[in-house]
Amino acid sequence: MSIIKAPRGTRDIWGEEIYLWHKLEEVVRLLASSFQYQEIRTPIFESTELFARGVGEATDIVQKEMYTFPDKGGRSLTLRPEGTAPVMRAYLEHGLNITNPRVKWFYMGPMFRYERPQAGRMRQFHQFGFEAIGYSQPACDAEIILIAWLVSKKLGLENLSLEINSLGCNQCREEYIKVLQDFLGKEGKNLCANCRTRAEKNPLRVLDCKEETCQEVFRSSAFPVVQDFLCGECERHQETLEEILRELDIPFSLNPYLVRGLDYYTRTAFEVKTGELGAQDAIAGGGRYDNLSSALGGPPVPGVGFAAGMERIILLMSKKYEPSSLAEQPLFYLAPLDIPGEGALLQLASSLGERAIPFYLEFADKGIKYHLRKAQKMGVGTVIMAGGEEGEKGEFIWKDMSSGEQRSMSKEELLARLGEERRSAEDS
Repeated sequence: MSIIKAPRGTRDIWGEEIYLWHKLEEVVRLLASSFQYQEIRTPIFESTELFARGVGEATDIVQKEMYTFPDKGGRSLTLRPEGTAPVMRAYLEHGLNITNPRVKWFYMGPMFRYERPQAGRMRQFHQFGFEAIGYSQPACDAEIILIAWLVSKKLGLENLSLEINSLGCNQCREEYIKVLQDFLGKEGKNLCANCRTRAEKNPLRVLDCKEETCQEVFRSSAFPVVQDFLCGECERHQETLEEILRELDIPFSLNPYLVRGLDYYTRTAFEVKTGELGAQDAIAGGGRYDNLSSALGGPPVPGVGFAAGMERIILLMSKKYEPSSLAEQPLFYLAPLDIPGEGALLQLASSLGERAIPFYLEFADKGIKYHLRKAQKMGVGTVIMAGGEEGEKGEFIWKDMSSGEQRSMSKEELLARLGEERRSAEDS
């Protein structure tokens, strides 16, 4: 009988790599606390209609990439492919547009898309995201961009760049789309098959294409760019955002072809990129989604946010950090000499656990040589031993691995000594 393996496009996260994840999650939570974004946890599966209406029927996500299935009641459900539509669904479902119209939320968790697995891109992948709902000010766009930038900087990521664009509002974008469709219709023979279809159903998606033939069309001097069609209000929003970013000393460039892959974006769109990952260079991206609430059946509510792919960030972190250096190493190794010693050391472990002192507990099926070799391999400086004889006296054997010194101690003496060693380790 063959061993069952994880499904294609999924993977186990374990061993020393998990410390990189802990570090990333810690930085995200610290920044969320600093900026006072509260955590929200939405269901892993939602009604399929949520993503069809929110993300967009004509997007690649809805057309090709979603994991959709009927439940036993015949309802169509989908494993969430992204986090913003569920967050807005929660906002509307709980009536926050009435009771608390301005909220700042963040989330972390797995998402699911049926894609070709590659480095940093899996079928089950992880994102964290920040969402500010109820805010229309360009300063809020800047806050969201600042958080994405600070996460990257605090993790020590290098060769970062920020690209921004404005997709306009409903009015000025409608005019742009008409002109874009006319242009694409004339260039149809030079577009790939996918883009010829997109040009009819959702022309903005054409700008996501990486095919060289399409890229040549985009580089044409006659290619219409959305910046030339912005209304006065959208221009002012963009100019104010750019001014704030300069004041924040966040370098940026304007990319008129940046549209993101979701239908709900309006006005601001942005991506944080790195030169360390090759073609898949975006590590965080987002923008303003003032149309999303209405698409989900709610009233018009402004919003802005971003999401970041955690696997890609972990790839970058693995080049910078030695994972084991991020782990809290055990200060003490507990080595029972016999079965009664196990009970004595478990009682000691209880006391250490209450004091949040890190330790490693082994068991009596191994001999003392095994314990000492393992403690040395783990880099633990102190071994605590106990057996039935010590237990009868209420004592433990303390051994310094560097000097070889060892002595018997009462539990009270031992806890006092271990506390001193813990404080010394923290001070160093």
